[in-house]
Amino acid sequence: MKVKVAFICVANSCRSQMAEGFAKYLGSDIFEAYSAGTKLAERVNPNAVEVMKEVGIDISSHKPKLLDEIPPKVDILITMGCNVECPYIPCKLKEDWGLDDPDGKPIEEFRRTRDIIESKVKELIKRIKNNEINLD
Repeated sequence: MKVKVAFICVANSCRSQMAEGFAKYLGSDIFEAYSAGTKLAERVNPNAVEVMKEVGIDISSHKPKLLDEIPPKVDILITMGCNVECPYIPCKLKEDWGLDDPDGKPIEEFRRTRDIIESKVKELIKRIKNNEINLD
């Protein structure tokens, strides 16, 4: 049975979309990955799409989603550091990754954020595979 992980941000246009992309690409064997926001952006940020494409992950078909478009209960809830209180979503583990929003900044900031997210997703996968996270 796969671990349901949700990456939550404000507009679901950048950080949470990149995290979902990495989780699906790197952890497809253990994750059911979702992302959503507390308010809806018009589209996924083109710079997020571009920097993910640079590492071979295509998120161009992703669309911003609201919280009610993902499962009502997940195993792991990751907030991106949006300084917004999310509505209650039942979960077994909640973490805040505290990432600055690169929106409106140079593409180098998107790359830096992408690389941090990749590292954090890899670490999350390792923790799950090594049974360092209790999801019972």
